[in-house]
Amino acid sequence: MTQRLGVDTGGTFTDFVWLGEDGRYQIHKQLSTPQDPSEAILSGMNRMAVPETAAVVHGSTVATNALLERKGARTVLITTKGFADVLAIGRQNRPDIYALVPQKPPPLVPAAWRLEVDERVTASGELLRPLNLAELPAIWQHLQDEQIESVAVCLLFSFLHPAHERQIRHFLQEQAGEDNLHISLSSDILPEYREYERTATTVINAYVAPLMTRYLRRLANGVQPRRLSVMQSNGGIISAGTAGEEAARTVLSGPAGGVVGARFVAEQAGYPEIITFDMGGTSTDVALCPGRLPTTASGEIAGLPLRLPIIDIHTVGAGGGSIASVDAGSALQAGPESAGAFPGPACYGRSQSPNLLATVTDANLVLGRLDADRFLGGTMRLDETAAHQALTKLAAQMNVPDAATAAWGVIQVANANMERAIRRISVERGYDPRHFTLMPFGGAGPLHACELAESLQIPRVLVPPVPGVLSALGMLVAAPTKDFSQTVMRVLSAWTGEDESWLVQEAAPLAARAIAEMAAEGHEESSLTLSYRMDMRYKGQSHELTVPWVSGETAVTERFHAAHQLRYGYRLPAGEMMEIVTLRVTAVAPVEPPEIPQEPLGVPDASAAVVGQKQVWFGQQPQPTALYDREKLHPGHQFSGPAIVFQYDTTLVIPPGWQTAVDSFHNLILTFAI
Repeated sequence: MTQRLGVDTGGTFTDFVWLGEDGRYQIHKQLSTPQDPSEAILSGMNRMAVPETAAVVHGSTVATNALLERKGARTVLITTKGFADVLAIGRQNRPDIYALVPQKPPPLVPAAWRLEVDERVTASGELLRPLNLAELPAIWQHLQDEQIESVAVCLLFSFLHPAHERQIRHFLQEQAGEDNLHISLSSDILPEYREYERTATTVINAYVAPLMTRYLRRLANGVQPRRLSVMQSNGGIISAGTAGEEAARTVLSGPAGGVVGARFVAEQAGYPEIITFDMGGTSTDVALCPGRLPTTASGEIAGLPLRLPIIDIHTVGAGGGSIASVDAGSALQAGPESAGAFPGPACYGRSQSPNLLATVTDANLVLGRLDADRFLGGTMRLDETAAHQALTKLAAQMNVPDAATAAWGVIQVANANMERAIRRISVERGYDPRHFTLMPFGGAGPLHACELAESLQIPRVLVPPVPGVLSALGMLVAAPTKDFSQTVMRVLSAWTGEDESWLVQEAAPLAARAIAEMAAEGHEESSLTLSYRMDMRYKGQSHELTVPWVSGETAVTERFHAAHQLRYGYRLPAGEMMEIVTLRVTAVAPVEPPEIPQEPLGVPDASAAVVGQKQVWFGQQPQPTALYDREKLHPGHQFSGPAIVFQYDTTLVIPPGWQTAVDSFHNLILTFAI
């Protein structure tokens, strides 16, 4: 088995999971270095003494942060004459329906850097007017004058006729020579219809690619001679070189790793249908897995559409570092602003300001749910005095008697935010959360999981052995993956042999490209698994649903009807006209997952794992609560709440009424009689 290290860079901590030759893993956490994430990674690798023969899989936040902070490369957009304002016009969606003067985020490319060329292709892909090559020298001069680092080229209907985009790239590459000018073509990044989404996605890639390329080059030099791979937003991994060129595919790589890791552990434990709950320092990510990875091709990042295959994750600004405050209407809120890694929560003791701000982590400490001496396995002591000071100040603003009451309110508000997020991915999409298992992870997830499950009537919570670093573990089980797509626009009323032969012909170039690009990364064709899917809709609809297609399968239309029924609550009669909008091909190479040791169940008595007792707040009042050491819990052990379980990477809060059992994989299975 190849030795592998999974690294997940978060807003507060950088997490490491090391997979050794014996199949067992070693974990490590340390504070992130936002100014240069590679510093924390290389420091952690040195501490763990990772051998030079190991492979490193990395979940990066570089692209995400560049978009959120609007600190990407100086980027120009080249588009068809008359379409320079597509980015500014966008869609007529209103995320805040009550805003009298809604404020849209500014385009990543300002008007002066949105350039037009004279060319035109029809909606059927026919050449109407050839590209005017005489305009390109002036564009090159403009790039030089403005010190442009990256170019996004997105011409009208270029997914049907990419020749003009390729001509522009060829000209610019000849002019740039050895200079570092990154060029993103929409016909390569997203050969699909919908001009705004295609333009926005291509611009996102161009905007973050130079930063990602420089960062990965620096990191790759630091980890040499170890091989470096990067987690994609779709739950697969790609080489560092590809990740630099197609950086838009990595904007949700960390959260995607968590979902992949959660599915791996849950399926091994016998619970394939899960709701993942990843609560870190700055945000919470939730996803619903109905026996498979929930993927979508319609995402959003920093208010911009991202039309690339991603795991369907919903994010809210509620994390351990979320700052609690009282708004202008005297209502308590938690987040979305975060204290981050520096200065971090008040209890981290890093703030030099006397004006300490309370966070969710501080609230958990004041309520006794965290222990000042057991944080990060005792390697980082928390400042209880600072946490009480911050919550006392908040209590005065809330007009409540003490810090504990304020802390209880902060926990309830944070839980309400996260509960809404879970409802959005379950109830609002036709899924009953009572049929799923809640799987918490991240540094703060197990602190809140039981109370959320109780509110949502989820009967079971599964806590993996290393929940605080599960995203890093997911990177060790993720397979090398590449996605390809092409808009085809095929109208049909029923599935026929003619439709299938036509689709086989359309899919052939995508499959050939998938095989060639995977071969370039060292994966033999015989080892690849190719899967085919289609975006379908009833004729006249504006949006599609993705359904699988297997050659020779005659029930494709029925699959679409059933998917439409589940998502929207109705289906049209058989024979109704449908459209195949986009064809998708995914290539996956095999990966050898880690072998998680399994042990036989022993005696149920868990008293040997008890390390003390203290008062912890439940139901707005303190209660005597047993304290357990996770390392001393073994398969077969059982105990009841209220209880707190301490381990290196997280703390688990078990309220009264919950029962806990340790399974043969060392997972904690918590159940509650709803």
